[in-house]
Amino acid sequence: MSKRIYLDNAATTKTSPEVVEAMLPYFTEHYGNPSSIYELAGESKEAVSKAREEIARILQAKSNEIYFTAGGSEADNWALKAAFEAYKEKGNHIITTKIEHHAILHTCEYLEKRGAKITYLDVDENGVLRLEDLEKALTPETILISVMFANNEIGSIQPIKEIGMLAKEHGILFHTDAVQAFGQLPISVDELQIDMLSSSAHKINGPKGVGFLYIRKGVKIRSLIHGGAQERKRRAGTENVPGIVGYGCAARRAAETMEERTKKEAELRDYLIGRLSKEIPYCRLNGHPTMRLPNNVNMSFRFVEGESLLIMLDGYGICASSGSACTSGSLDPSHVLLAIGLPHEIAHGSLRLTLGEETTREELDYVVEKIKEIVQRLRDMSPLYEDFIKKEKA
Repeated sequence: MSKRIYLDNAATTKTSPEVVEAMLPYFTEHYGNPSSIYELAGESKEAVSKAREEIARILQAKSNEIYFTAGGSEADNWALKAAFEAYKEKGNHIITTKIEHHAILHTCEYLEKRGAKITYLDVDENGVLRLEDLEKALTPETILISVMFANNEIGSIQPIKEIGMLAKEHGILFHTDAVQAFGQLPISVDELQIDMLSSSAHKINGPKGVGFLYIRKGVKIRSLIHGGAQERKRRAGTENVPGIVGYGCAARRAAETMEERTKKEAELRDYLIGRLSKEIPYCRLNGHPTMRLPNNVNMSFRFVEGESLLIMLDGYGICASSGSACTSGSLDPSHVLLAIGLPHEIAHGSLRLTLGEETTREELDYVVEKIKEIVQRLRDMSPLYEDFIKKEKA
């Protein structure tokens, strides 16, 4: 198979032709600044409003509760920093988990230096928060709970509704990083008692560089970026009109195809997990076996380095990512894999494969064969594996 096989859709997705087509006129024809008052600007303003309404409808929210950002990381930063600033007279305690995206964890570290008390909750071996741990962590000073909807590395889905109900019961704000979940899972902010929600367009076949923060009406959140009066005076800066239009189109498209698309992805996911588990010894699935994103497969292979596996897969035209952060210049394995209890040596041998709407079974069969071949080749070079096999046979 000579073509490239892309299995890193959790990192980013291909912008769909339909989305690109929707965006193009706003670069060259309808290029007015939405804040201006003439007709050309009105076209841009109307397009932004339409995209806002589209996204609000999918969340069963109000359009004036959607605030566009430059992506999920900005939305996460805004939610945490602004909530801490706005509610610090009530308290300074924030609860999150040890498996959050770094946009949350690094923001929490920043806030700790400014007086915030952060509780980083453990998760179970499947990467799921224990509700009893969350309840025990609550104090009279708790002002915010931030728990991601679904994990970007291992795909585990959190008990969001129960967390939201607990937060509401105690009068605490609840924010969720839904960057991986929006467009993949049905979300109703009222049913789930979500006060703030972050998302990013490029995870659902939209453009990079645009996201949103849902802020429930009545939540006292101040600006993160100061300047003009855009986004109802809450987020300064000229709107990225083409990006916002693209996000609206991508969101509508994701909602319309969600049921059929995610059913297909889940079937292929389970097929891939089944083949890898049966045909490669000494491997394990990371994340919850059933309560996981429909397109996420994360496997650890003993006696294998994830970075070597990735490089060799790339040689066969297969794009994937590792559970190990060594690919970004760090020698430490993924904080998520360590948090679910994996020892360093197993965490280092992890591979994340995230499927997309164009993924086929034929591609996955090819990928499985190449993974089997590479894993065996790497193990044959490993003295640890050689010693292990000798002990097994003894």
